[in-house]
Amino acid sequence: MSPEPLVLGIETSCDETGIGIVRGRTLLSNTIASSMDEHARYGGVVPEVAARAHLEALQPSIEAALAEAQVRLEDLDAIAVTSGPGLAGALMVGVGAAKGLAVSLGKPLYAVNHLVGHIAADIVTPDSEPLEYPTIALLVSGGHTSLLHVRDLTTDVELLGETIDDAAGEAFDKVARLLSLPYPGGPEIDRAAADGNPKAIRFPRGLSKAPDLVKHRYDFSFSGLKTAVARWIERCEAAGEPVPRADVAASFREAVVDVLVTKALAACADRGVPRLLLGGGVIANRRLREVALARAAEAGVTVRIPPLSLCTDNGAMIAALAADLIASGRRPSTLEFGADSTLPVTEIQIAERAS
Repeated sequence: MSPEPLVLGIETSCDETGIGIVRGRTLLSNTIASSMDEHARYGGVVPEVAARAHLEALQPSIEAALAEAQVRLEDLDAIAVTSGPGLAGALMVGVGAAKGLAVSLGKPLYAVNHLVGHIAADIVTPDSEPLEYPTIALLVSGGHTSLLHVRDLTTDVELLGETIDDAAGEAFDKVARLLSLPYPGGPEIDRAAADGNPKAIRFPRGLSKAPDLVKHRYDFSFSGLKTAVARWIERCEAAGEPVPRADVAASFREAVVDVLVTKALAACADRGVPRLLLGGGVIANRRLREVALARAAEAGVTVRIPPLSLCTDNGAMIAALAADLIASGRRPSTLEFGADSTLPVTEIQIAERAS
């Protein structure tokens, strides 16, 4: 196989059908078909709807990615696919398609971890310096909020902490609903908060008190914050007062951002790692990026943020991770793997073929 393998990656862990093609660490195509509009009427992702949308979008997305990269299926050196974590039914669609492509083309198949893929998005960022190890990675999306210690992308990823209830993205969606804002909540909260005062209301910072930090120093909890917002709105309405939507949105957003950045920088300090990588769809939040960059600069920590098109779920990051696995000498996966909705982040590649 070429030292710069041509890899097609398939990502179907949630509501976006991502097909990406890379040559080594060079991004050739990043095609994304989102079913978000179909879920908006329900106020959140419906697993069955997501799986059906993946079935409909896969073939045209693959064809579009090949056309953009100006390659043919026969030119590929390998296929890569997200095995987990994610929605089981959605994952099954991608896994089935990847196995079919690999067998029909006679190409090696690499089953990889969705969360580690978000880190790999950085290595195909155009004109970026090589990713240095170790690094702390903060991954924030609709379904996951995780803090990782990455010593090597292909061999050593340690989970430091994760959400114990709602992920940050879920909290944004739920609070948006409380404020009668449309789905998805992240962008809507961001817009509403633009005219608000982030210090107007002091909402709680989950798992940030001294007793919590003993057991949950790097873990996250946003369920209590969501409840606090709901109770504040209820009291306001009971008093017959108008809800200051902008102030509520700004204060809620500030609480989420404060917790995320504080815990990420604590991990950097505790582990002696002056590098922080941000990934996941919630990184599109303008305030989160601003605060992370400002506070990291004060702490002497370098922050890396992939382009927003590579922060959301995408196939390019899956292809990039597989390309790095190939370059490091890892063998392909067997066909004896399936969709694993709770795949731990420490399992970077699944079902590696025995020598």
